[in-house]
Amino acid sequence: MHRAYIETLIADSIAVKQKILSSEAQLECINKVAEVCVNAYRQGNKLMLAGNGGSAGDAQHIAAELVARFELDRKALPALALTTDTSMLTAIGNDYGYEYLFSRQLQANGVAGDVFIGISTSGNSANILKAIESAKASGIITVGLCGDSGVLSECCDYTLAVPSACTARIQESHILIGHILCGIIEKSLFEA
Repeated sequence: MHRAYIETLIADSIAVKQKILSSEAQLECINKVAEVCVNAYRQGNKLMLAGNGGSAGDAQHIAAELVARFELDRKALPALALTTDTSMLTAIGNDYGYEYLFSRQLQANGVAGDVFIGISTSGNSANILKAIESAKASGIITVGLCGDSGVLSECCDYTLAVPSACTARIQESHILIGHILCGIIEKSLFEA
């Protein structure tokens, strides 16, 4: 039986989320990022996201909630996961290097006032850091989702740093934050 292991993982996940819930600074930052996204949409801009591995999956998940729907039946919102086009990823990776996977796409598709969310559990993913640099140079608002360490937290306009060093707990919190953002965006733009 693995009951003790199961209970430990659930308790650990709850503990990390409780730390976020207990942090006024964390809650205010989540709220501010949601407001930034809402304002970008109101100005006719879009949201772009990227990450590696599980964080790439999170980027795709959040983009899908915005383009399809989260909880409300409403018009589609422009959101791009920069992790999905294998031809693009392999061309950029081959011709320029893996660290340029997302920065090249931001240069091609991003405009001032867009929002880029870079997701990195370590906070040190070279391609996410390059993307942040490229986004800032183009006037794109930058948001970092990371764990409790790494360079990402120092270079973004807004950082949502999960208070954990455990990759699984960080990823669980990232998707919770993503769902919160989607919910606030929908309610702000589509509820009367």
